Amino acid sequence: MTQPSLGPSAPARRDFIRKAGAAGGAALFGGLGARGAWAAGSDAPEKKEVKIGFIPLTDCASVVMASVLGFDKKHGVTIIPSKEASWPGVRDKLVNGELDLAHVLYGLVYGVHLGIGGPKKDMAVLMNLNQNGQAITLSKKLADKGAVDGPSLAKLMASEKREYTFAQTFPTGTHAMWLYYWMAAYGIHPMKDSKIITVPPPQMVANMRIGNMDGYCVGEPWGHRAIMDGIGITGVTTQDIWKDHPEKVLGSTAEFVKKYPNTARAVTAAILEAGQWIDASLSNKMKMADTIADKSYVNTSVDAINQRILGRYQNGLGKTWDDPNHMKFYNDGTANFPYLSDGMWFLTQHKRWGLLKEHPDYLAVAQQINQIALFKDAAAASKTAVPKETMRTSKLVDGTVWDGKNPAKYADGFKIKA
Repeated sequence: MTQPSLGPSAPARRDFIRKAGAAGGAALFGGLGARGAWAAGSDAPEKKEVKIGFIPLTDCASVVMASVLGFDKKHGVTIIPSKEASWPGVRDKLVNGELDLAHVLYGLVYGVHLGIGGPKKDMAVLMNLNQNGQAITLSKKLADKGAVDGPSLAKLMASEKREYTFAQTFPTGTHAMWLYYWMAAYGIHPMKDSKIITVPPPQMVANMRIGNMDGYCVGEPWGHRAIMDGIGITGVTTQDIWKDHPEKVLGSTAEFVKKYPNTARAVTAAILEAGQWIDASLSNKMKMADTIADKSYVNTSVDAINQRILGRYQNGLGKTWDDPNHMKFYNDGTANFPYLSDGMWFLTQHKRWGLLKEHPDYLAVAQQINQIALFKDAAAASKTAVPKETMRTSKLVDGTVWDGKNPAKYADGFKIKA
C-alpha cells in the first residue's frame, strides 16, 4: 500500500509546490478576472494578515495549502498558520483573540456559542472545510477478542463485564458525536456502558499503545497510523456513519466577522480555492500530503496521510477497499457550504447527550452562527457553486433520517440518550 517516492527531497518539492501555486494558480482557476475586484477599493480586506489556528490533522490541509500556494495573497490577505496542541487551546485562543480564525470542530463552535463548551461567546462558522475522513479505531486487544465492528463490540461488552474506555477529542465536538452515535446505534450507551475520556488528536496513538483506551474516534492520519503501527483496527469510518457528513469548519468569533467582513470573505475565498486545488487531481493530493506531513504541520510520514485521502483503505485485519466517500475538501463545491441543518444536527446531539438541558431555538442558533451571506460572497469570488437550499437531508447509520424540519422531535426520538 506504500506509495512510491515523489522524487526530489521534501523541501525541494515544497518549494516547487509553492512556485507552482504562485505561477499556475491563475491558469488553474481562469485568472483573477472578476475576483481581483474583491481585493480592491472598498472591498479590500481590513486586516491584511490573519493568524489561523490548526490541529495536526489531514483536514487542516486547505488552510495550509491556501498559505503555501499563495491563494491567500490573490485575495489580498496573508494567512499565518498556527499549530496548536489541543482543541481547548484553539477554543481559548479564538475567544481571547490570540487567533483570528481556526480550523476547528463544528460542534466546538456551537458549544462555545451556547456556553456549554467553555466560556460563552458569540461565534461564527464561515465555511465547512471538509467532508468525511474520520474513523473509530478499536484496539488490537479488542479485535483479538472478536470486537471488530459495532455489533461484535456490543456483544463483547455485554459478555465481558469490565470498564471500557473510549476517547474523543472534545466534549461537544464532531468526534464525540460520531463515537456516541455509532455506539448507541448498536445498543451501547456511551456514558453508562463505558468511560469516556478526552485526548488531543496527535496523542491518540501513543495513548492506545500504552493501553489507556479500548477505542477512539479521531481525524486522519491518526486512524491509519494505528494500523501502520499494529496497535489498532478501523471499526468504522465516519462516512459509513453519515455519508458526506460535515467535519471541520473555518471558525471565528462573531466579533471578528463583524469587524473584518472583507477579511473574512477573502480568507474564505482563498481556502475555497485551496480545497478546489486539492480535489482537482491525484497529483495535487499527493503534493498536499507531502506538504502537510512536514513537522511544521501534521508531523508524520507521508504514507500515513496519502492512502486514505486517495480513498485507499485497509482495516488492519487484512481487508482493503477503495472508498469513494473519502475525505473531500471541495467536491465540486458541495463540501463547503455551511448548511443550517448541519449545525442544527450537532445541537440535537448535544441535547440528546445532556450537554444542553433544554431545547434551544435550533434554527435561530444556526442562523446566528453560520455565515451564509458571507459564504455566498466568497463563493462568487472563488467561482464556487452554491446550493439553492440551506437545509439538506441525510440518512445515518441507524436508518434515521435527518432533514432539520423538526429538531426537537428528532433529538427526543432516540431510544438511547442521556
